[in-house]
Amino acid sequence: MGFRLPGIRRSSFSASQASSCKVVEVPKGYLAVYVGDQMKRFLIPVSFLNEPLFQELLSQAEKEFGYYHPMGGLTIPCKEDVFLAIASRLKRL
Repeated sequence: MGFRLPGIRRSSFSASQASSCKVVEVPKGYLAVYVGDQMKRFLIPVSFLNEPLFQELLSQAEKEFGYYHPMGGLTIPCKEDVFLAIASRLKRL
């Protein structure tokens, strides 16, 4: 069972597929992030970058990974369900 959150997109590529592809397109206005133990790839609106709640996730990512993100997208160090809850809340703002 799944659900859709308007404004975030689950990418059609898994983390392993994305790292092996030469070009992985991200639509204009979106940013690729990898989340959770399975490193699922999500496309989020760049407008999230201005939100304090998302900036806290970025701060955690910086503390844990520095500026090295081998997946090619930003790695967010939290569980997928937590990320989805935050993304849902940000979309409502």
